[in-house]
Amino acid sequence: MTVIYQKSTALTDRELHYCPGCSHGIIHKLVAETLEELNLTDRAIGICPVGCSVFAYDYFVCDMLEAAHGRAPAVATGVKRVHPDAPVFTYQGDGDLASIGMGEILHAAVRGEKITTIFVNNTTYGMTGGQMAPTTLVGQRTTTSPFGRDPAHCGGPVRMAELIGTVDGTAYAERVAVYDIPRLLQAKRAIRTAFELQLQGAGFTFVEVLASCPTNWGMTPLEAAARVRDEMVPVFPLGVVRDIRKEEAQ
Repeated sequence: MTVIYQKSTALTDRELHYCPGCSHGIIHKLVAETLEELNLTDRAIGICPVGCSVFAYDYFVCDMLEAAHGRAPAVATGVKRVHPDAPVFTYQGDGDLASIGMGEILHAAVRGEKITTIFVNNTTYGMTGGQMAPTTLVGQRTTTSPFGRDPAHCGGPVRMAELIGTVDGTAYAERVAVYDIPRLLQAKRAIRTAFELQLQGAGFTFVEVLASCPTNWGMTPLEAAARVRDEMVPVFPLGVVRDIRKEEAQ
């Protein structure tokens, strides 16, 4: 029998703990396929902090480290400086990266650390019960904003890709989504580009992935995917925010 599809060799056989319809499994798959296709699995070092991805070390075959909440960029900085030839990446959620880790990620970009960050934005604190996150949409109900996010009281959602894209040390920043196959393929290309530029020593690379959280949103997986498309994308536009290669070509 001809094998037409099999899981990436950069993933373990451990069953994922994520909720049905959660985007983390898809994003893990894209990162793993990229590592495998670029022959980086044996060299790569990943850092995951606190959040739904806290057990990512169970799923990736490459070396993985655990960091305190929000501190993955700091740990990745140390790892990369000790192992400058290793592909180093962080895998972080929005509650982790855009809240307690905001200073860490911005200064990693400012320094132009030659690491890659995969940023999973599902507009909520997924692991701890669905509280309002820095990325929560205006009007979105969460356990800590039961009447919806009020911009007069809480401000609006943080657009991390745009913020990171303004920093001189950033070589590449793109926002993608995984709610359908065309978007999934674009996400794969963005992740691959981010790793390739890291290997070239271009600087800090950042891929924001719009993701679904059916459990905390109180939706079915299909409803959650539609919400990403219909409600998140208008607030968080997809596309490349910064690509140093285009700037150098001008």
